[in-house]
Amino acid sequence: MPIRAVLWDVDDTLFDYTGADAAGLARQLDATEPKDRYGSPERALAVWRELTDRHWARFAEGAVTFQGQRRDRVRDFLGAPGMSGEAADAWFDQYIAHYKTAWTLFPDVVPALDALAAGYRHGVLSNASLANQDPKLRHLGLRDRFEVLVCAVELGFSKPDAAAFLGACEALGLPPGEVAYVGDQPEIDARGARDAGLLAVWLDRDGARGPGPDGVHRIGGLAGLPDLLAGDTRFGARSGIR
Repeated sequence: MPIRAVLWDVDDTLFDYTGADAAGLARQLDATEPKDRYGSPERALAVWRELTDRHWARFAEGAVTFQGQRRDRVRDFLGAPGMSGEAADAWFDQYIAHYKTAWTLFPDVVPALDALAAGYRHGVLSNASLANQDPKLRHLGLRDRFEVLVCAVELGFSKPDAAAFLGACEALGLPPGEVAYVGDQPEIDARGARDAGLLAVWLDRDGARGPGPDGVHRIGGLAGLPDLLAGDTRFGARSGIR
């Protein structure tokens, strides 16, 4: 079956989440916290990201609410287990305000979407919420590019669960064999999409993560995506820069 649609991850695929997160956290610490709490901005960011991953996993497992994982992340980061929900919300809201000032697209995103616009339908599947991703995509000028925006919080399933990918395909009205998924995470995005029956494309921008899963396509930038989709050699494909 030919590929008729492309589903996209957002953070660190279309949008430079890592850069914005680093800038936002640095500005938040400058404004609210002793600068030497973690010894260096790099260490503070590493701790923040570890806590983000840990508490998001709890949310994905249904152990905590979306708001709850945010509050617990702040409490752990500040070493303040007794911090009220309202105070944690206020701290997180301040961080978000700083983070938003650093929002930007990767430079290859618009050219790739332009090159694919005539030949493919487009949608988004994200492990975040509509409340997060819809305004972000609108701010970045991309929302109208996508027919559907499917997010884990509303869907009830998170990547790499096959149900998340199949739910997004259902939103497009297409079988998974006619849909490609493009994301930056080799396991959550690429392996999950592959196992759900989609054409899996791993966007490895830095090329430094070692071998990826078998049966997925690995690209170093979005400039190579149009040729990959046109060739559609998914069957028997091996992981590698293509």
